[in-house]
Amino acid sequence: MAFEGETVRGKVVKEMRQIAIYGKGGIGKSTIASNLSAALHEMGHTVMQVGCDPKRDSTRILAGGKLIPAVLEEHREQLRVGKDEYAIKLDHIVFQSPGGIYLVEAGGPEPGVGCAGRGVLTALQILKDLNAFETYKIDVAIYDVLGDVVCGGFSMPIREGFAKEIYLVCSGGFMSIYAANNIARAVQRLAKRGDTGLAGIICNSNGDEAFEHAVIPAFARKLGTPFVRFVPRSPVIQACEMEGRAVVEHAPGSKEAEVFRNLASAIMENDSRVIPTPVNALAELENMYRQHHVKR
Repeated sequence: MAFEGETVRGKVVKEMRQIAIYGKGGIGKSTIASNLSAALHEMGHTVMQVGCDPKRDSTRILAGGKLIPAVLEEHREQLRVGKDEYAIKLDHIVFQSPGGIYLVEAGGPEPGVGCAGRGVLTALQILKDLNAFETYKIDVAIYDVLGDVVCGGFSMPIREGFAKEIYLVCSGGFMSIYAANNIARAVQRLAKRGDTGLAGIICNSNGDEAFEHAVIPAFARKLGTPFVRFVPRSPVIQACEMEGRAVVEHAPGSKEAEVFRNLASAIMENDSRVIPTPVNALAELENMYRQHHVKR
């Protein structure tokens, strides 16, 4: 972990930024997280991306389209041979992308056994106990967290202080906004316990851009948090994902690459952390959604 006054890659930094990306499954959290990590790395930051989803596919784009071994897989192997988690070596669970970004996948329990969210906490605790952030001198950690159901386990990156800044990813689909509002409820409860807070909303477009440019900022205002950036639906982003490459690496001169550079800059300049004010009544959320549909 980088501390105030320390020089990292030629820059003096204050503290490791710990950023969590939450959102409905399938909304594009991993695409946003991976391209954000790549853009931050391009800016000169030492970045670690931690996938907190049992599917362990968060870092696939950065790893050249491959799935890397998961922390919990290594943990189970150590237990199988009669050792404990402290026998795990960092180089067995922390990998580097071809571009130099540090990659970790928490993984999950065996199918049908145990709590996936609790497994995420185990993986994060192992990273902490092994001093992974200090060892690799990380100055930005990105946590890509499953967010359909904010159970106790998947709230652990917030609850245990691993993530200080929470960004919600949503599109113009109602269920996406509904899920983001539920996550904001969890942040509201947990943010009261420390200095963690909701830092903003990122729109990952589903293609209905005119509507999304209206409804997502309106939703952000409801939550009392900034609307950070709009990421368009683009064949360039999709093509880069198919190639297993981040946009700033595979299409560095594209307008889409500039979108992610601007997103990275906006996040690094953002010091907003609020206790959100989620919409408590479903009817109110539905009315907001319908009003913007009518205005089109």
